Formats: sequence, structure tokens, C-alpha cells
Amino acid sequence: MMRSKPDEDDYWNSSKFRAFTFDDDDDEFSTLKESKRAVNSIVVDDDDDDDEDDVEKVSWSGEPVGTFPDVPSRSFAPELRKPKAEYKVSKPVLLVNLVKGRAYSFETFRSLKDKMLLLDEAVHANDGNVITAVLIFLKKSLSKEILSRELTSREIALRHYIHYLKEMGEQKSLVELLKSLGRTEDMALLQYKEHLNIKDEVRKKEYLKACIGLPFSPEDASHVQDHYTLLERQIIIEANDKQAENKVEVFKKHPRKASILNMPIITTLYYSCFYHYGEPEGTFSSPANIRSTFKISEKQYFLTVLGARAKLKEWFDVDRLFTAKNWFGYTKKKSPIGFHRVVDILQKNNAPVQVLQEYVSLVEDTEQKISLAQKYKCHDIVIDTYKDLKDRQQLIIYQGKVERNSPEDRKIQDLLNNTQIRWKN
Repeated sequence: MMRSKPDEDDYWNSSKFRAFTFDDDDDEFSTLKESKRAVNSIVVDDDDDDDEDDVEKVSWSGEPVGTFPDVPSRSFAPELRKPKAEYKVSKPVLLVNLVKGRAYSFETFRSLKDKMLLLDEAVHANDGNVITAVLIFLKKSLSKEILSRELTSREIALRHYIHYLKEMGEQKSLVELLKSLGRTEDMALLQYKEHLNIKDEVRKKEYLKACIGLPFSPEDASHVQDHYTLLERQIIIEANDKQAENKVEVFKKHPRKASILNMPIITTLYYSCFYHYGEPEGTFSSPANIRSTFKISEKQYFLTVLGARAKLKEWFDVDRLFTAKNWFGYTKKKSPIGFHRVVDILQKNNAPVQVLQEYVSLVEDTEQKISLAQKYKCHDIVIDTYKDLKDRQQLIIYQGKVERNSPEDRKIQDLLNNTQIRWKN
């Protein structure tokens, strides 16, 4: 229950919860300076172990501010026993004890003012574990509303607290904190990430559907919507394909190696191009439907289809992928990617020379075309290119690389004997 402002003041100022004051100096500014001097001297070795037996000892390894120690989760929230005897300690001494792993107690820090000064000194101490220890104490001794309000203006401490809650898996507390801080987008993303812990796909789909209404940024909202839609499609496709595995030829010839569930969009598109190519656009498993639904770019779609159909050695489908008609009804080869990349993809899928040379011939850069043609033994392209360049010397050199009396050798010889060609060298 939230306290009203007067109640809150009574709580912090009552005699029962009276703030701790230094006995030797009542001036707050002097006290703060003394505290800072003590904190700055924490690296000085101090062998004074008095009163260590009066409270429980907790060891803290010490990390710079901005880091979080890699220690077992139980070390993040040690259970501190109350001191057996009254144990008064100032902030500087307490911080020294924390840093050195000595006995300490937070019992004397009762007012909100002292608790916040303690937190500020912990941040100045430049030790991540000390900050975390103080935050654990504040989490236990302050209401969520007050702690959230105070952390708003303390960015370093806030980062430590958020990290601590994440490490401890306190999802509900973290969501409430982010919401109270007005960080609604962070809160929404945190809730969305919970889908990773849901194994059942149907339950995960329903959870994602519930996330759609959360206050995401426009970009993240689009991502969550796509994720839900994709999983919904995958569940339908998976169910249908399980039934088709022993009936449809492509599944029998190329058995599925894994489920399509929870795969990325491009993997799903590749799967669709592999097993469902040519299906009407109205079906969920159609490549065209997936492309349209998820606004996949022409280049990405083209590369995915090319890879899938080349893998299946469906060269006719590959050819149709490049064929386009102009205004006069004539067909020509067109590609949103360079034809040199097309050649590489086809070669990696063991395309025959007859298929390769058709696309090598479409490479625009002459030197690159010759290089690819030589690499993949597309002799006719090399010969025709040197002929077009009227480069007799290169043709003679290449003749020495082909098999003697082969069709390529005879073709080169015929060109060299042709007096109609005006060679440049």
C-alpha cells in the first residue's frame, strides 16, 4: 500500500526509525566530506578486525562500476543476520568493510536520507559488488515506489539494479520497475522476450499474439507482428507437410532434416522454395505468398529461390527465374544481382558446363567473363570473346591450353586461318 507524504515523513523521522548521526560532528557537509575521504582511502590496508565475530561475513570480490561480477546467483542476495550486539558503523567504515569482505551491517541506516547517501557513497567507491550489496539492502527496506523514484536520478545505480534483477530472474519486479520509470518500450521488449521460455509452439503463438498490443516502437511492433504471423504459418505448414512426407515425391526424394517451426523468415522462404515451389499464391506455403506477406526484397527473394532450385538441380526453374519479356514480347535474361554471382551459386551446386556457360556469357565485364570462362572450362566463351576482341595473340596462347585436335582446338585454328578477320595483333 502506498503511504501518503505525511505518513512517509513520519516513517522516516519517527524515533523508532531515527536517522543515524555521527557522534563527533553534526554538520552534514563535514560528515559528507569525511565520508568521501574515507571512501577514497579504502585501498589502504587496515588490519583492524574488531567486532568481526558479531555479524555474518560475506565476501565480495570487487568489480569496477559498470560491471557485474561473474559469481553464483546466491552471492547476489546474501542473507544478512542482525548483529548479536548493537553495532554502529559509519558509511565510510561500512564501505571499507564491504570492499574488504569484512563483517558489516546495514541495521543503523534507517532514514531514507542516510540510505540514499549510503548508495551515493557506494557508487563513488567505484565497486560494482558494493553497489549491488547496498541495492539489495534498499530493495528489502524500501517500498518499490520509493526505490524506483530514488533510482531515477541515479543512472549508475539504476543500471546495476536492472542488471541484478535480470540476473536473479525477477521478471515481474523488472517489468514493474521499467513501467514505473516510464520505459514502456523496454518493458514491452522484456515481456516479449519471455516467449523464449515457452516450448510449446501453440502456447508460444498465443503469447506472441498477446504481445502485439504492448507499447513497442513502430519498428519493434512490426517485428512482433511478423513473428506471430510467421509462427502461425509455420504451424500450419508443419502439420500439412508431416502428412505429405510419405506421399509427395519431393519429400520422399529429399527427406526433411528438421522441423520448420521457429525458423527465421529467410529459412522458411528457402524451405518453401525447396518443397512448395510453384504453388498458387493463395496458399500459406507458397513462396510468392511468403514474399508478399513479409515484404521480402526482390534481391533476397531471387537469391533464395536460386539457391533452393539449384540445390534440386531444377535448371528449367532456374532459367525461368531469369527470363523476362520486353514490350515487344521478346525474352531476355535479367537479374537483380550480377551474373558473376549467379555463376558462383550455380557452380557451387554442381551445375553442368552447358548451364554455366549460358550465364558466364551474360557477365558484362570482359576480363571477369574470360576469367570465369577459363575457370569453369567454358571454352567457347573464351574463344568467342578473344575473337570479338580481335586478339590473335591471346587466342594462340589459349590454343595451347585446350586438348589437341579437340573441337575447341579446331575452332581456334579455323579462326586463326580466317583471312576475313582483321586482328589487332
